[in-house]
Amino acid sequence: MRILKWIDVFVFLCFAGYLVSRWQWNARYAIGMGMGVAGFALWMVARAELGASFAVRAKASELVTSGLYSKIRHPIYFFGGIAIAGLFIALGKIVPLTIFVLGYSTQFLRIKKEEAVLEQAFGEDYRRYRASTWF
Repeated sequence: MRILKWIDVFVFLCFAGYLVSRWQWNARYAIGMGMGVAGFALWMVARAELGASFAVRAKASELVTSGLYSKIRHPIYFFGGIAIAGLFIALGKIVPLTIFVLGYSTQFLRIKKEEAVLEQAFGEDYRRYRASTWF
């Protein structure tokens, strides 16, 4: 199960490496790679801030409300999505980008499940936290 925690990062880095090997000098590539780098950095910060509470399946071990989590309830999903979308923008092909956006929207199902688990475990504390954050 431990390897599953890092497979998304591995795939992202392989995709980024592929795109770097096909360097292009244009605005679309620069914007996409910029989104990819910034999104990846914040994605990793969010994972570090979540610490031991990070899990592949929804569980409630601790309610993390500091750092990025003080403003955004799901920064891993948010910044991971920005990072990956940035790479697809840099790739410059609309069909893969569209497929990614449609596929990534299924993360909202995971978010709903996680929120239900957290609300059941932390009750009113989680509801107050949810009311004070975005996404």
